[in-house]
Amino acid sequence: MTTTNNNIAAKPTASMAPTASATPATAAKAAAPVAPSAWLIDLVLLGALWGASFLFMRIGAAEFGALPAAAVRVAIAALFLLPIALLRGQGPSLAKHWKASFSVGVFNSGMPFALFCFALLTINTGLAAVLNATTPMFGALVAWAWFRERPAGSRIVGLVIGFAGVAMLASRSAGLHAGASGHAALWAVLACLGACLCYGISASAARAHLGGVPALTTATGSQIGATLFLAIPAIWLWPAQMPSMRAWLALLALGVACTGVAYILFFRLIERAGPARALTVTFLVPVFALFYGAVFLGESITQWMLICAAVIVCGVALSTGIVKFNLPRSKASA
Repeated sequence: MTTTNNNIAAKPTASMAPTASATPATAAKAAAPVAPSAWLIDLVLLGALWGASFLFMRIGAAEFGALPAAAVRVAIAALFLLPIALLRGQGPSLAKHWKASFSVGVFNSGMPFALFCFALLTINTGLAAVLNATTPMFGALVAWAWFRERPAGSRIVGLVIGFAGVAMLASRSAGLHAGASGHAALWAVLACLGACLCYGISASAARAHLGGVPALTTATGSQIGATLFLAIPAIWLWPAQMPSMRAWLALLALGVACTGVAYILFFRLIERAGPARALTVTFLVPVFALFYGAVFLGESITQWMLICAAVIVCGVALSTGIVKFNLPRSKASA
């Protein structure tokens, strides 16, 4: 896999540029622009997988509890990814970058998964997915502070439109579980926003310290790191009663599809399109989450939901640069 594209990342770090030993052909390939078609399929597929994750987290957390459910999820993902990484010769790369990938895993998996599982004990999957769509805002703030990057032009407009669509959706989205108190709801919302902040930190950390590292290495190391981070709390809080097969299957789907496969796609998106564009996948997640809720939970899809989905998709197209327009500029006086 080539290094992160310098034309997409506004201010690439040294680790993202071709190494001095690279051949001219390799350097030219690394510097070539990445067309949207190269990563757009990954973006949509990732949104579909992460949209399903909220349903599975709610099923698993209800019986396992928040921390054990998150721990089982990342442990399954690590067990799924590690053999693949070793078979593809990624062992040396994983050993070389284990500190950075393990640390990134705490912020991109361990903490946010536990926070969302905690939140889903109180709020419904649709509301959690809508709150998850604030991730690009936190990502932009972290990137601004970390790399001194400020998004401009149509990408800012896209972020505003996307978040407006999310706010519209939240105004009539599913809310609390039956019997949940207002204080519990407040803590659940704060947990979701804390998870989004963790995602923003992890994206910039991966760019700064894991640029050019193969996506499979980063994904595998991050899940191992998250497993180690959650292991002791999960053992301490393990449920006294054995969870049902339904809960185990939900966490198996979470670990393999929604985590193992999804994080390979996520880190590949960061390398191909940059962290800001990769994070805009969270605008698609509520659309898929509401669709899955309608199909598998019998939730209704209203005309309002379809309007909000269209607004969100427009925001994604602008914020990722798929659709661009030039903002008018005032001409200097003669």
